[in-house]
Amino acid sequence: MRLLLVLLALVLHGCSPTRLAYNNADMLIRWEANSYFDLAGEQSEEFDRMLASFQGWHRKRALPQYAALAEEAAARLARGYKREDIDWGYDAVQAQVRESLGAAAAEAAGLLDRLSPEQLGHFEQRLAEDNRRFAKEHLRGTMEERQERRLQRNVERLEDWFGPLSEVQLERVRRYGARAPLYDELRDRDRKRRQAELLAMLRSREARARLARWAQEWDRGREPAYERAVGATRAEYTNMLLDLNRTLSAEQREHGARRLRRYAALFSELSREQ
Repeated sequence: MRLLLVLLALVLHGCSPTRLAYNNADMLIRWEANSYFDLAGEQSEEFDRMLASFQGWHRKRALPQYAALAEEAAARLARGYKREDIDWGYDAVQAQVRESLGAAAAEAAGLLDRLSPEQLGHFEQRLAEDNRRFAKEHLRGTMEERQERRLQRNVERLEDWFGPLSEVQLERVRRYGARAPLYDELRDRDRKRRQAELLAMLRSREARARLARWAQEWDRGREPAYERAVGATRAEYTNMLLDLNRTLSAEQREHGARRLRRYAALFSELSREQ
């Protein structure tokens, strides 16, 4: 799943470097795989074949779907989006991620079932490093400091899509930050639960039988408190986006729609490249 997230991050990094990043993603993904699993010899060759197969599938199947979604999202943003448009976008992205996770897991399962105990120990150590990094980035500081960091992240993301926000719009984003729950401790526990499930699956050599479904059902088995927090945050964010829609200028709306159309064109071009 980590490898797919790397690929998706490259796809969505930004229009100008995306073509180069996507077309050379295999180098970064290969480096990530070796970092987590310490592959060697025939395993490295098998991973290269697996990665080439997945990337071919992703280019042929996933990218045209991304292009169609971006075009549709641009049209909905340009005319003024409603709650059903936000729900459509959320559901569409979720469906795309689940499909790609399933495809990536199906390719990787055979190799993962043959990892040695030493490689699994190495993987466990790397997960522990990830957890320490997550704690440093998301769990440090007072509640006020963490809310401020979240506010800045949200402002940066929204201004990427709409351009500079007005003071009225910034105030609405601040209200979202004050209302939406901070649930990073719950996220941390859920991450560790999922990591433990994955390690147990790999140690019992059940990846071929279980990994694809497990990867696609990342939101299954959550603590009720975590599920409630995720739902409350999504509801608050949706309400914020609806309020922002009523205040977007023509320039802001066109800024977002134009960016989506650029993504759509780029995804279409990438899907046709070899």
